[in-house]
Amino acid sequence: MIFERVVRPALFRIGQGDAESAHEWTLRRLSGLSRQPGALAALRARYAVENPRTVFGVCFPNPVGLAAGMDKDGHALPAWPALGFGFVEVGTVTAHAQPGNPRPRLFRLPDSTALINRMGFNNAGAAALADRLAALPRPLGVPLGISLGKSKVTALDDAVADYLSSYRALRGHGDYFAVNVSSPNTPGLRALQDRDHLDALLAALVGEKPVLVKIAPDLTEPAIADLLAVCLERGAAGVIATNTTLGRDGLAAGDVARGAETGGLSGRPLAARAREVVSFVHRETGGALPIIGVGGIVDPDDAARMFDAGASLVQLYSGFVYRGPGLVRAVARAAGRHRTGIPA
Repeated sequence: MIFERVVRPALFRIGQGDAESAHEWTLRRLSGLSRQPGALAALRARYAVENPRTVFGVCFPNPVGLAAGMDKDGHALPAWPALGFGFVEVGTVTAHAQPGNPRPRLFRLPDSTALINRMGFNNAGAAALADRLAALPRPLGVPLGISLGKSKVTALDDAVADYLSSYRALRGHGDYFAVNVSSPNTPGLRALQDRDHLDALLAALVGEKPVLVKIAPDLTEPAIADLLAVCLERGAAGVIATNTTLGRDGLAAGDVARGAETGGLSGRPLAARAREVVSFVHRETGGALPIIGVGGIVDPDDAARMFDAGASLVQLYSGFVYRGPGLVRAVARAAGRHRTGIPA
């Protein structure tokens, strides 16, 4: 409640003209906090929850993760477990450093508890992230996922080599890798969800570390079924469902005008569709592919419904922006009652 009454209004004032400035301010403060062991210990005492489960061979202290996009370049890694997260996913990172799309590119839709972003994989590149991870003074204490994307300057025909370059630079640091072929903000990227492209990509990447595929909520069920067939054939460890949506269903009246901004929508309006996709993946694969459910989780009931739909783990992004670390703790505590997903 303190977060929603005091902290969130202050952050939103910082980013009135550009929501990304509030995001950057927060990362700087969390980066500083990451160098203060006493402060981290105090946060852990308040927010950390032990509710372990093992999924695709990785042990998670609790099933609530930080979604990719919040800390792309890993600037504040020690802070996230202290805020209660049971795993952290950095990125999306690309082989080549890139600035992303022009600002403004991040927008709040507060009446809908939603965000629109068209960031465009802004990041310092795989080599820079590898250096930062190598310099961490101590183990993170929770599993680290690394989301891989295609560099904007790389042609689709060269995508496999691009992803493989990032993977090779980072494979010693990640506990699992997410193949992001579903962001709507890099031209042509979603074509990599097609059978032939995805088959070649997974053939190159699946190996010593678990590799998951992050899918778009805008795919039809037949298209998802094709994608899942490739995942099963090539030995993918699981699926992350879902990325942001190009749709605008479910926006509150006060957010319709802002909803016209281009980019991917996340937050509460995505919740129902994300659960539908999770449920379809679970049914279609007979539970053979573990699922990380993400999209529209803004309270513990949303997470419960995601677990009941078949997710083994969940991730937060927009919900964390609007509800803060109290949401992480509440979801992690409640998750013990929901183990429908396949924890293997």
